[in-house]
Amino acid sequence: MLRVARENPGWGYRRVHGELLVLGIKVAPATVWEILREAGIYPAPERSATTWADFVRSQAEALLAADFIETVTLSGARLYILAVIEHASRRIRILGATAHPTAAWVTQAARNLVMDLQDVGSNARYLIRDRDGKYPGLFDTILADAGIKTVRSGVQMPRMNAIIERWVRTCRRELLDRTLI
Repeated sequence: MLRVARENPGWGYRRVHGELLVLGIKVAPATVWEILREAGIYPAPERSATTWADFVRSQAEALLAADFIETVTLSGARLYILAVIEHASRRIRILGATAHPTAAWVTQAARNLVMDLQDVGSNARYLIRDRDGKYPGLFDTILADAGIKTVRSGVQMPRMNAIIERWVRTCRRELLDRTLI
């Protein structure tokens, strides 16, 4: 039973049970599950599925992540900063800062990003971003025309875009909380 499970990592306990029946070994499915669990062989999806972290690590050369940072100036005005990070090199691109991130401004920032990436010969194919309403539909269209697919993170799932979220938190703590703008 253990050999069958180890040699076929995509099979769950029910499939192992079925194969054992074909071999003439009569045992209850719950018994198969219990024996596999005690041997440290967990259900098939946990053994064979790729986690989000594994995917991000393996595709780092092709990934970008974007996010808006909000900060308040000394005069009390709120500024929005659009930043993009390259996963592989951790290079940050500040696309601009504005008090009013209009659709036209964000669209122009996307055009500038595409030109910068083409100038350096980037292999980016995906941009992960949150579902912020500041991104107009044209933002995704411009990136798609350049061969970059936009992947929106899940609702209330900041870990899906953890690299840029971590950088934003560090930027706030180390720079924006200590500097008067």
